Amino acid sequence: MSAAAIGEEPASESASSDPPLEVSLLNPNRYPEARGRELGDWLRGVVAELAPDADSFSVRFVGDRAMRKINREFRGKDRSTDVLSFPGEPTPEGRHLGDVAISIPTARRQAADRGRAVEREVRTLLLHGVLHCLGYDHESDDGEMERIERRLRRRWLGADR
Repeated sequence: MSAAAIGEEPASESASSDPPLEVSLLNPNRYPEARGRELGDWLRGVVAELAPDADSFSVRFVGDRAMRKINREFRGKDRSTDVLSFPGEPTPEGRHLGDVAISIPTARRQAADRGRAVEREVRTLLLHGVLHCLGYDHESDDGEMERIERRLRRRWLGADR
């Protein structure tokens, strides 16, 4: 895990010939909340800071039916959820940080329940997914991931609204 992931300042960048970080946003259903260069730029910044050795990261925005299928296949849970993360590994091309799936319909419902914009909810879920790809697990870490995520939300998302 990087220094930035645990709240320390990242090392300053030095000139290098490393290829740029490849962030893939797959949006086959063309959800408007999951479009735009700004979202990709934001996510690229998050991943570059938290996982400076990563070469690639991908996200797929899906509906509830697809999310339920993924959750059933990989976790044995026959229900939809908001975000699923699949940590990556080193590849011949470099380090793939991982893959994240986000259910946009679930993000919409959660945003409405919390009184916030769907775009903010999507970014919150992306940040959560990145932390899981870095190895954090809120189900077994005595609150460590939650504390780190809270700090990172303030930094990357601003005030909680």
